[in-house]
Amino acid sequence: MAMTPETSARVVRTAYQQAVAEYWNKEKDPVNLRLGDVDGLYHHHYGIGDWDPSVLEGPEETRDERIVEEMHRLESAQADVLLDHLGTVAPNHRLLDAGCGRGGTSIMANQRFGCRVDGVSISESQVEFANDQARRRGVDAKVAYHFRNMLDTGLPSGAFQGIWNNESTMYVDLFQLFSEYSRLLVHGGRYVCITGCYNDVTGGRSKAVSRIDEHYTCNIHSRSAYFKALAANGLVPINVIDLTAATIPYWELRARSSLATGIEDPFLTAYREGSFHYLLIAADSV
Repeated sequence: MAMTPETSARVVRTAYQQAVAEYWNKEKDPVNLRLGDVDGLYHHHYGIGDWDPSVLEGPEETRDERIVEEMHRLESAQADVLLDHLGTVAPNHRLLDAGCGRGGTSIMANQRFGCRVDGVSISESQVEFANDQARRRGVDAKVAYHFRNMLDTGLPSGAFQGIWNNESTMYVDLFQLFSEYSRLLVHGGRYVCITGCYNDVTGGRSKAVSRIDEHYTCNIHSRSAYFKALAANGLVPINVIDLTAATIPYWELRARSSLATGIEDPFLTAYREGSFHYLLIAADSV
């Protein structure tokens, strides 16, 4: 797709979407790039699991390098958990990475399943970067990234066995999003998301959650909003896993690294006080 002003206007349709696209087009945060440099898998999500305390031991001059490698291990572990919940995927199937970022999870999915994977993003720079990575790895015949809007992808109906969002649903209306996925998925296809969501029990967005929204130009949804929007679009949850406790160690380690951005404290506060949850939701299309 040739990138013209007309093309951009069809993909990025509102002032808010334009602000989001501009944020990610300009983003060159070392917390994303340095971690991806470890093995060429560039993620735009956080990590889960306990970190190895030995990374804080040993020579001081290489301590930060060890922390970076460990943070990257935790974020790839998070992607593996997401892929674990896609169900049975055959080499002839097709998967969609919606809000793909720089494409790391798409490449992991192709490595695991051997199938075709498409990624979509409203950030032209992310799409360009991700396609370059696919070419470098020699998987561009099966892994391709597109400058498209995940609310209206223009991709064929019923073409996908699985779709996922990895920390990208907070940028869109969930009812519109899941309506598009209901169109794209085959009957019995699987949708998986990992997301942060605010806790309905504690009320609206806490001060810490609002700070996260402001930092990332996003609009974090409530936990209940996901299940209402899934049900309205024929997507029936089969697994719901609370990953909150599993992600806190990642944030504790990140706060001790040279890559800390200042957003670590709001995340840790929100998780610890219970106003924010980190959930995995897997649902089948019926």
